[in-house]
Amino acid sequence: MGDGIVPGDPWAGVDPGRLAEAAMQQGERPVPGVQDMATYLAAQVSDTAHREVMGPLLDGGGASGLIVRRGTVLASWGDPERAEMAYSATKSVLSLVAGLAFDDGLLRIDEPVCRAVSLPQFADAHGQKITWRHLLDQTSQWEGELWSKPIWVDAQSTREGTESAGGPPGEGWAYNDVRVNLTALALTVLLRRPLPEVLGERIMEPIGASSTWSWHGYADSVVELDGRKVPVVSGGAHWGGGLWISAGDLARIGQLCLQGGQWGKHRLLSARWTDAMWQPCPVKPNYGLSWWLNDHRTVWPQAPATGRCARGNGGNHLLWVDPARDLVVSSRWGADVESLLTEVSHAIEPTPAA
Repeated sequence: MGDGIVPGDPWAGVDPGRLAEAAMQQGERPVPGVQDMATYLAAQVSDTAHREVMGPLLDGGGASGLIVRRGTVLASWGDPERAEMAYSATKSVLSLVAGLAFDDGLLRIDEPVCRAVSLPQFADAHGQKITWRHLLDQTSQWEGELWSKPIWVDAQSTREGTESAGGPPGEGWAYNDVRVNLTALALTVLLRRPLPEVLGERIMEPIGASSTWSWHGYADSVVELDGRKVPVVSGGAHWGGGLWISAGDLARIGQLCLQGGQWGKHRLLSARWTDAMWQPCPVKPNYGLSWWLNDHRTVWPQAPATGRCARGNGGNHLLWVDPARDLVVSSRWGADVESLLTEVSHAIEPTPAA
C-alpha cells in the first residue's frame, strides 16, 4: 500500500486459516436491499418529517472488504475496489480535513469557530461559544436549520444522546447529521475551497488512492466565497450524498491514521492531530473527534479495547484501526461486523510492546 509502512513481517503471529475463514464468512453476510439505495435509505431513515433525499445516491454492490497488516493485504472478499457510499464513516474523514486546517494554523481546536469564520450560525450568544472541538466531537448543542433540514428532524440524535435543549456547548452529546453538515460548511468557509479538492490534494493523492472516490453534498448546499458559489459536502448519507469510496481506498486512510499521519517520507497529518482524534470526549468517552473509540468495549463489546473506528449505517460500513496489532480492517455492506472484528483479532496476536 506504499512505502514507509510499519516494519516487520505482516504474517508474524497470524493464524492464516482462521483469518481466511473470517474473511470468507464476512463475504457471506451481505446487507440485504442495498442494490436499490433509494428504497434502502427510505427504510433506514426514521425521521417523521423532512425525509426527502437531497443528495445523490449510489446503489450498493454487496459485501466487500480488506484485512491489512503492516501495509500488506492479508485477506479480501467481494470487490474491494468498488466505490460505495460510506454513510457516517464520512464524518471521520471530515475530521482529517479539519486536521489539515489545524496543521496549517487556520484552526485552533478550542477556539470559538466565530473567530475564524463569519457565518450566521455562530453569531448569537450560543453560537459564539461553539469551538471546533464541539463541532468535531458532536457536543455543540447548536440549534437551527441548515440546507432546509432543522436539527430536530434527525431522529438518531435522540437514541443515545445526552443533549439538553438550550444547553451550553460541550455539556451534551448527540449524533446529528445537520450539525455535522454545519462542520463541513464551517471548514469550507475556513479553507475557501471545496473539501474534496483539499482531501484529494493533501491526502488521497499522496497515499496512492484510486480515482474512483468522490464526495457529495446536496443540490442546494453551496456557499458564496470570494464571488463564486462553492459546493459544500455532507458529513453522511442521511439524506444522500457523503463520501463514496472503495474498501481499498478506505484502508489506505486507515493505514495513514495507524502511522500517525506519516506516509513514507512524507508527513501528511501531524501526530498531534491523529492523537487528538482518538482522545475521549468528556461527555461521550467512546467518541473522539468524529472517531469511535472502543477503549471500554462499549462500541463493539467482543472486539479489542485497542481499536478505533469510523463507522456508518450501524457498522455496515467500517474502518477499524488497531494499533496494538498494526491492523486495519475495511468492510463495506457487510452485516455483523462485530463477529468479523472478533475473529480477525483472535487470528492476530498483539504486537509485543517495544
